[in-house]
Amino acid sequence: MLIMTNAIRTQTENGVAGFGELASLMGLMTGAEKHGPAATSTLDALWVLYDRVLRVSPETAKDPGRDRFLLSKGHGPMAYYAVLAAKGFFPRTWLPDFGTYDSPLGHHPDRTLVPGAEIGSGSLGHGLPLAVGTALGLRAQGLDDPAVWVLVGDAELDEGSNHEAIAYAGAAGLSRLHTLVIDNSSATHGWHGGIAAQFQAAGWSAVTVDGRDHEALHRAFTAPHPGRPHAVVAQVEPKDTGEPKVA
Repeated sequence: MLIMTNAIRTQTENGVAGFGELASLMGLMTGAEKHGPAATSTLDALWVLYDRVLRVSPETAKDPGRDRFLLSKGHGPMAYYAVLAAKGFFPRTWLPDFGTYDSPLGHHPDRTLVPGAEIGSGSLGHGLPLAVGTALGLRAQGLDDPAVWVLVGDAELDEGSNHEAIAYAGAAGLSRLHTLVIDNSSATHGWHGGIAAQFQAAGWSAVTVDGRDHEALHRAFTAPHPGRPHAVVAQVEPKDTGEPKVA
């Protein structure tokens, strides 16, 4: 990862960073290099969501009408933290202390410590069931407008809890529920017919796109899916170890 120079640091201390600066922000966080691929594989999709899709900001982070984003793939959260910092949810000065004893930015996100984080995550297989529960809770309160998004990894889908959540959400017609699957071909078993086909078989709308193509991601994220939950499978290079491209 790149190390942020003093010049870039000065430029990004004020205002919202662009996508091209995220690698530098990620470079401030060290000590979790073994989870680097888990972070860089998500960066493009996370940026498009927060920059162009999600209706949530630091000012509306507690508003009942906000969109919810749940990071189920909680290991390797550096990309998530970089995007939240770039969007002003917390100061960028927190990033160099990532993973230290007194830092709110742990190796797994903690919703009680990280502004903008909806759940504590890292134990795989929990995020999608929590997203289903969130969508059901909003429906019960009559809050039909907020969208619920959850990001999972392809290997995480091996967890049985996710199969149950997918089956239930499709049957319940949770149309405000969206699952973003980052597919870097790391699953042990794989899914016969492809990941999207499994969601479709359970009654979901689903599409597979290039996880590095920002325009394709945006089209997939905003595709209409009346009466059904929606899944976007974002394919990236297997076990990505490279730096994200600049859009």
